[in-house]
Amino acid sequence: MNHKMLEKYASVLVEIGANIREGDCVQVHGDTEALPLVREVVRACWKVGARDVITRLTDNEIALAKYEEAKTEDLDYFPAFEADYRESMMKDRYHLIRVSAPSLDLFAHIEQSRIQCVQKAAMVATEHLDKYMDSGEIKWVVAAYPSVRWAKAVYPDLPEEEALKTLWDIVFSICRIDTDDPVAAWKAHDSELKTREIWLDDQNFEYLHFEGPGTDLICHLAHHHKWIGGSSVTPDGVAYIANIPTEEIFTTPNAMKVDGIIRSTKPLSVMGKIIEDFGFTFENGKVVDFYAGKNAEVLETLFGMDEGARRLGEVALVPDSSPVSRSGMLFKTTLFDENASCHFALGNAYAEAVRGGAHMTEAERKALGSNKSMIHVDFMVGGPELDITGYLKDGKAVPVLRDGEWAF
Repeated sequence: MNHKMLEKYASVLVEIGANIREGDCVQVHGDTEALPLVREVVRACWKVGARDVITRLTDNEIALAKYEEAKTEDLDYFPAFEADYRESMMKDRYHLIRVSAPSLDLFAHIEQSRIQCVQKAAMVATEHLDKYMDSGEIKWVVAAYPSVRWAKAVYPDLPEEEALKTLWDIVFSICRIDTDDPVAAWKAHDSELKTREIWLDDQNFEYLHFEGPGTDLICHLAHHHKWIGGSSVTPDGVAYIANIPTEEIFTTPNAMKVDGIIRSTKPLSVMGKIIEDFGFTFENGKVVDFYAGKNAEVLETLFGMDEGARRLGEVALVPDSSPVSRSGMLFKTTLFDENASCHFALGNAYAEAVRGGAHMTEAERKALGSNKSMIHVDFMVGGPELDITGYLKDGKAVPVLRDGEWAF
C-alpha cells in the first residue's frame, strides 16, 4: 500500500467528507480490516485541530461469531447503556467518520431470521437517535476500504495480490485520490453537482416517469421536496459530503404516490447476502409484489421490519457516464454501485430532502409525503436504456435523462 495515497484518502475524508474543523469532536468508526486507513483518519483529525477523537473498532469475524453461536433468545438483546453512550456523543456533537471493508457474503450461511433479530433489535434501540442526524448538526461521512475479500469478489480471476492492487487503484481513481490535489478536485466536483441540484429544484416537478427494460414507474415527489447533490450543510452553514464517492442528486419521493413496475439493474448486498435479478410492483406507494432470482427471502425479511419498509424514502439521479459506471465494474457494495446508477431506497427518507424538514416533526414530514422506517436500503435501476421525464404541475413534460444521460 502506497502510504502517501492513504494519507491523501484520509485527508479527503476529514477535510471534505466530515469537514472536521478546529475545535470539533469526532468519533471514528472502523473495522479491523480498515485499520491502516482508520489510523490515518485519526491522525488527520488531530492535524486539523480536532478537540477530541474517539475511535471504535469492530471485527466482522467477531460479529459472525454471535450469529453462529449465540442462543436464539439472546439475539435480540441490545444493552441500554450502548444506546445511551451513542446519544451522549450525539448531544455533544461528535461528528462521525465511518470506514469499513465490505463484508459481502460473509454472513450468507446464517439463517435470515437470526440476522433480522440482531439488526432489528439494534434499530429499535437506537431509532430515537435519528433526530440528531435529522437536525443536520452532526457532520458525517462513510467510506470503503479495499480488503482481500472484497478484491477477490470483484476480480475472481486475478491472483490475490494483483486483485487487491487493482481494486485500490480503481478506488483511488473513483474517489479522486489520484489527482494532484484531491481536496480541490472534490470542491470542483461538488460545484458541478450543485449546478444540477439548482436546476432540478427550479423545476419543482410534480412527478417523474421512469422508463426502461422491465421498468415503467410513476414516482410523485413529496410536497416541498428538496434536491441534494454533493455536499449537505449544517444549520450553521458548514458543508460536508456524507458519502465518498458520490455522484448522485437525490430527493424525497411521495411515499403514498408511486405506481408501476421497476426492475433493478444491479445486484444488491444487504443483511450479509447478495440479492440478484429482482424487481417490484408498486400501487399507491406500496410494494404489493416482488420477485428475485436469488435470495428473495432477504426482501421478505426487509419488508417485515416495519410498515414503511415497503415504501420509498429516496429517489436519486446518476448519469450512466459517472466514473463508477465507466469503470465497468460491479463493486458488490452499495456505496460504490449506487453511484453508477439512478436508484431508489426502500424505507426511511432524509429530513434534509424536504425544505425545512430538519425543523419539522416526524408527523409534519409524513404529511408532506416523507416516509418513516427503521431501514434505508438503496437499489439500482439506472443504465444506458433508462429515460426519465419530469412533469411540472401544469402537466408539461421536461426531459431529465435520455439513454441514461442528463438531458439538460
